[in-house]
Amino acid sequence: MRIGVPKEVKSDEYRVSVLPVGVELLTHDGHAVVVETGAGLGSGIADEEYRSAGAMIVRHAEDAFDADMVIKVKEPQPEEYDLVRHGQVVFTYFHFAANEPLTKAMLERGVVCVAYETIQTDDGDLPLLTPMSEVAGKMAIQQGAKYLERPMMGRGILLGGVPGVAPADVVIIGGGVVGTNAAKVAAGLGANVTVLDIDLDRLRYLDDILPANVTTLYSDPHSVRRMVPRADLLIGAVLIPGARAPNIVTAAMVAEMKPGAVIVDVAVDQGGCIETTRPTTHHDPTYVTSGVVHYAVTNMPGAVGRTSSYALANVTLPYARRLAASGWRKAMRADAALARGLNVVEGRIAHAGVASAFGLAPAPLEGALGGA
Repeated sequence: MRIGVPKEVKSDEYRVSVLPVGVELLTHDGHAVVVETGAGLGSGIADEEYRSAGAMIVRHAEDAFDADMVIKVKEPQPEEYDLVRHGQVVFTYFHFAANEPLTKAMLERGVVCVAYETIQTDDGDLPLLTPMSEVAGKMAIQQGAKYLERPMMGRGILLGGVPGVAPADVVIIGGGVVGTNAAKVAAGLGANVTVLDIDLDRLRYLDDILPANVTTLYSDPHSVRRMVPRADLLIGAVLIPGARAPNIVTAAMVAEMKPGAVIVDVAVDQGGCIETTRPTTHHDPTYVTSGVVHYAVTNMPGAVGRTSSYALANVTLPYARRLAASGWRKAMRADAALARGLNVVEGRIAHAGVASAFGLAPAPLEGALGGA
């Protein structure tokens, strides 16, 4: 199989999808790996490292996309739509439910879209989403603390306070991987932290592992309405795999927040769990609505490209090798977790969450996996 690794073109995206060790292992498996020049520079990886590992370095994106399988970090951007083709496997983060133009483009081109974010094990884990959720959860507090500073239009509050001055109140909606990592960092800095979730077993677990300055609270409309106005920093961390995130926090609740409070909606990739969320970029990361600073960058981990690239490639490479070894159909028949990553296939939507976002019925997975 010919495998392409293009340079990411999304705004301020510094990650790369395959490391030199990945090239070495894929070429050892008998595949040809083509890497676009400069693809790894944002993560501190030079072309020569890829070349030494066995890759062919090409100058143009068209050459990297001229492959049986393309491995990326972020979804194809509009300028890349014409580079993909019918029957080609594209293995990356897609987040289709929040991006109708992307969904239409991939359907029209008949691409086989395998999404990192919906590969899911039988016990519910999302192994290819977890490392980036860990990064994003930690970054949410890092960014939130910065934008609470007055020059950033925040309230002028130090997250952990100082002796004699109260710390900030951090409210986290969602106790999954993002929420847990956000709570760890916020608590470590000394903030008063409240984590809301609908899973009582998860709340019991968090109550056991997190320090005393973290309070867990069952998430219902009353508790959300009560806690949101108290927050100096509000973190949106709700996830429904493959589906659009529900609006947990309404615009009316945001309007009741303190002037200069900060929202970081990590769920923005899936549409956001806060009604006032709209996507932003690292270049222009914030906007103010109802006096509240909103940070909603759609590729937060891209800012720490080296950490993120290594964390991501550690988990994606085994799946990429399976896809390449036997073809996507056979690989998915043999691996139910991988099969759950099939979102769009040759003009059909195969994932129920994505189909539901657009009011459609998903194509039966058995049909999608039929044939040679």
